[in-house]
Amino acid sequence: MNYIKHLTGFFEKVAIDQTLNPTHISLYIALFQFWNCNRFRNPISISRDEVMRISKISSKATYHKCLKNLHALGYINYQPSYNPFRGSHVILFNFSDDLKPLPKSDRKPNNEPVFESVDKQVLNQPYTSDETGIEQVLVPSINNTNLSNLSNHLNNQNGSNLEKQVKNNEERTDFRMKAEKEKEKKLREKKKDISSIQSITSAQPSNHEKPTIEEIRSYFNENNFPEIEAQKFFNYFSSVGWLVGGKIPMVNWQASAQNWIINAPKFISNTEQPNRAMQLNTATDKDYSEPL
Repeated sequence: MNYIKHLTGFFEKVAIDQTLNPTHISLYIALFQFWNCNRFRNPISISRDEVMRISKISSKATYHKCLKNLHALGYINYQPSYNPFRGSHVILFNFSDDLKPLPKSDRKPNNEPVFESVDKQVLNQPYTSDETGIEQVLVPSINNTNLSNLSNHLNNQNGSNLEKQVKNNEERTDFRMKAEKEKEKKLREKKKDISSIQSITSAQPSNHEKPTIEEIRSYFNENNFPEIEAQKFFNYFSSVGWLVGGKIPMVNWQASAQNWIINAPKFISNTEQPNRAMQLNTATDKDYSEPL
């Protein structure tokens, strides 16, 4: 097979086919490379990852869409296998037969141009054959039309991309504004809680004042509790700044002293408890040889 004629016939079909885009052409050229490596024998077995790598297609959806389009338009015959361990088959058609030579009657002499003259695009026609004309020859508008279509397509594509970018930027801006508002709301609530705590603390009665050691001793004596415990109570809360639990300011020191009096027996050491060793004595002798 003459692959030069084949590619020429392919690009002639592409030139008149308005449904194809560069992705289709890139995919077909990648398939043509597989066909070339297979010495132009049909069918060829293809690997999706390898074809995507050669054709520079990064999306699987775009790959399958273009492959089905080429099949539907008659450029290839796609036979999917649906088996991950077996490659799909593709048959490429020979387009070199579409290039039929002109009959001998339609052929031009060697000393004449092959292409036909276009009368409508030439001004001052009598001077174009033998003499140099002074008028300007118009350039065919095919390239200009293609360039204008291409520019319009690019403008539309750029416009759609710009709209997407603007929309994404607006969404990100809205998200950031919502996050900032939520952060400010939490900060205001935190400040409000702190101010409410400070207002409650400032509104407490005057018994928040730190008691003296004499007041504590007098209170412990009224409750028939030793003065040493009053001294312990005073020393402990003086060291922690008269804070309950090390965090909350003491509201009522009399209530704290009452709790100290109630809980003090739990923390009396064994040496301070009288006759504790005598409690281990028993009146009867225990025979440890008897079972329980």
